[in-house]
Amino acid sequence: MHLGLQSMFFKYVWSYPSWQQHAQATSTKQFDLTCCRRDTTALQAVVCSDDPFVLTVNNDPFFWKAGSVPIGRIEVALDEAIPVQVQLVGLIPDDHDDPTSDILLDQTHIYVEGKKLQQVWIECTTTEDVPPGIYHGSVRLYTHSLFEDEQLQEECRFTITVKEPVMPRPAEYRFFLNIWQHHSNIARKYQVALWSDEHFSILEQYMSSLAALGQKAATLIVSEIPWSGQRSFYDREPSDLFEYNMVGITKAPDGHFVYDFATIDRYVALAETYGMTQEIEVLGLINIWQAPEAGYGSIVAGDPDAIRLRYYDATTRAYKFIREGAELDAYIHALEAHFIEKGWIEHIRITADEPENFALFQQQWEHIQQVAPSLKLKVAINHAEFIERGVTGIYDAVPNFACATQQHQKLMASRSQLPGKLFYYVCCSPRYPNTLIASPSLECRLLPWLVERLQLDGFLRWAYTAWPDQPLTKISYRPTIWPAGDMCFVYPGARGKPLLSLRYKWLERGIKDYELMQIAKQADRTGWVEQLLDGVFLFQDASTIRSDTPAEKLFSYQLEDYERLLLEW
Repeated sequence: MHLGLQSMFFKYVWSYPSWQQHAQATSTKQFDLTCCRRDTTALQAVVCSDDPFVLTVNNDPFFWKAGSVPIGRIEVALDEAIPVQVQLVGLIPDDHDDPTSDILLDQTHIYVEGKKLQQVWIECTTTEDVPPGIYHGSVRLYTHSLFEDEQLQEECRFTITVKEPVMPRPAEYRFFLNIWQHHSNIARKYQVALWSDEHFSILEQYMSSLAALGQKAATLIVSEIPWSGQRSFYDREPSDLFEYNMVGITKAPDGHFVYDFATIDRYVALAETYGMTQEIEVLGLINIWQAPEAGYGSIVAGDPDAIRLRYYDATTRAYKFIREGAELDAYIHALEAHFIEKGWIEHIRITADEPENFALFQQQWEHIQQVAPSLKLKVAINHAEFIERGVTGIYDAVPNFACATQQHQKLMASRSQLPGKLFYYVCCSPRYPNTLIASPSLECRLLPWLVERLQLDGFLRWAYTAWPDQPLTKISYRPTIWPAGDMCFVYPGARGKPLLSLRYKWLERGIKDYELMQIAKQADRTGWVEQLLDGVFLFQDASTIRSDTPAEKLFSYQLEDYERLLLEW
């Protein structure tokens, strides 16, 4: 077996392996890391062999079920009490069916085929009390078979230089991260009852992982299937992607409607404990995704939208759908009243996902304003027309990457007229920068840097857990439209907890970079921050960026250009 060290941004594609490639990957035996206090830093150990072997990352006794096979054990040690987390890295097939590294596994051993590279994630966490200085660590590979004594096969060394600044806690981040949550999909994957105690116990684990990134917003779904299941009924192999209403509705025998807000109250209360209620995004009241030809159209007479509200009729004991405009308006008004009663109204954002028809959308929002005038609008914009013409009443604007760059001058000129925040988002597009399985690893780190370069407030992505049906074996879904990785940042772990991904960790590093830039600017180092940004962004004017502009002419893909932020502190 051979052992080497790699950057935390190392990515492996198991496709057409050559021994020269593997020998090169394991050739680095010394690695230097840099971080701040109350921070994390990481590297990867890589192990390979001509022959199959099993790699373990803990000290438990272990015998391979298929008989005698070499067993390697990774041991990481530091000369100071700096906590270290060691995890195996798993592969997931990309859109070309090439296994690509992404999943941080919770298992402690893995079978590795001959001439295949196995990555090991090694993450060190510093506290605010750690004295600045240089700390030394080692990664050792021990090997044995059956009842042999272990032998030290190889040892690599690394250092951690801890800098003076103390990073803020995630709840204190100024970077506004907003990744939408898909609650129903989590219930499906764990086969638990929707909105049950068991469901909420799992939701909390996912909420905790979002909070660790500094997530600022909670997602509420207040009507049935507002995305129409992402129109999965058109797919050759459809996945279940429907999201369901968090509000229970009952029609009493006397004909009046009773609304049960217990689920949204519980979810918001949970989000509040994790610092995720700076904004409470309400999806399902505007710009419902339709497909009338497939039966997914409007069901309320005179409604300019397609809001679907399922209720239980206590008289007939049957479930039905609201079909009268007055009953729909009463529901929207009741929601507004509840938000006011709970003291949330200043945080509530009625959120629209990529409206296409400008005039129709304006009509939809005007109607909601007549019914519930205190509600505020947030729009994810993928058409420049919505920026050029301006939708009356937008509180927060979230243009996609193309609009945020090509319309940047207009956005900046009109920003003073925007009462709320200005974000940008990426989704299935652009090809770069993005957080896809195929994306270069540094692009995840780049995205928060772009917020600083464009002087925006934060970043949105549409999916944290919008998994297809079998996400641990096939994350690729609708690949001609949604490249692999577009639908999630984490994977469903067997113990009710998310399995984080390399992409999650790379984005986290970029968010921490953004926070360190804010510390630098407060220390009168704005000019230095601008120099760092100039080293990463190669364009002079964002409005000149086009989809066919080569990535290497827009951004640096050299790790050292990003590491300067830490190294030169």
